[in-house]
Amino acid sequence: MKAIEIIQKELKLVDFPIPEPGPGEVLIKVKATAINRADLMQKNGLYPPPPGASQIMGLECSGVIEKIGSNVSLRREGEEVCALLSGGGYAEYVTCPEEQVIPVPKGLDWISSASIPEVYATCWLNLFMEANLKAGEKVVFHAGASGIGTAGIQLCSNFGCESFVTAGSQEKIDFCTNLGASGGSIRGGKIFDDIDEWSPDGVNIILDPVGGKYLEDNLKVLALEGRLVIIGLMGGAKADLNLGHLMIKRQKIIGSTIRARSIAAKGFVMKELENKVWPLFDKGHLKPIIHAVFDLEETEKAHQLIEENKNIGKVVLKVG
Repeated sequence: MKAIEIIQKELKLVDFPIPEPGPGEVLIKVKATAINRADLMQKNGLYPPPPGASQIMGLECSGVIEKIGSNVSLRREGEEVCALLSGGGYAEYVTCPEEQVIPVPKGLDWISSASIPEVYATCWLNLFMEANLKAGEKVVFHAGASGIGTAGIQLCSNFGCESFVTAGSQEKIDFCTNLGASGGSIRGGKIFDDIDEWSPDGVNIILDPVGGKYLEDNLKVLALEGRLVIIGLMGGAKADLNLGHLMIKRQKIIGSTIRARSIAAKGFVMKELENKVWPLFDKGHLKPIIHAVFDLEETEKAHQLIEENKNIGKVVLKVG
């Protein structure tokens, strides 16, 4: 099979053997995969795959189950699916535990289906399971025009919550407000003053991929019993923390990644998506946000687009 390999931090299309599904796994003939920031970190040697995972990048895909391993009971050969992967998506074939594989939403094509597993799994895990989001609450998404941000805005709208975004340009802010965010602020300006003006009593949840340099200001605009969920460290891994402020306001700081969680944990999230989120796609209440589509051999070009922060929503790779 053809797959993308990292060779001295460059991405090359090379030949790999087709993997064999192990017990409880399925082999998927990949139709499309999508790029995530974690892939860029992996390319640069900053985010190695967890033990036992494929060294090939790619955390999600859509495709057709071509073969099943022993003890598989949930999935069947020939089924059209999308999957949350620990790696291996930038390839013509990938194996995956059956728990992390669910049918594609009705009416979505391969490109659209490949763009949703990672971002919606991340949003569902962190908003609803980790931060216990409730109707009527207010949420801030830093990097609001990202795949996770655009997914989160739509989930908030559908579950009775308001959202506010920060992003790198007015074009991105406008896109997010048209998508359902209540407001936004351009990164580099007075974003935390704008958040405070939007919600003077504080916000309930912040989903933050920035980390370090935002920590103190995040806590200042977080409400009593607010929850800060840190899902990335684009702004650094270290910061000062006022523990007194944290205690007085009974705030929670939650560090979260999904890639290294157990198969059972990721399977639970995917089942939640199938039962509670996929029907919203079926009804047209949610829509995939796709900025651009590239062929697999153009992966380096696709990575460059994301590195330049030009995308709104997802960048997808067409495979089969």
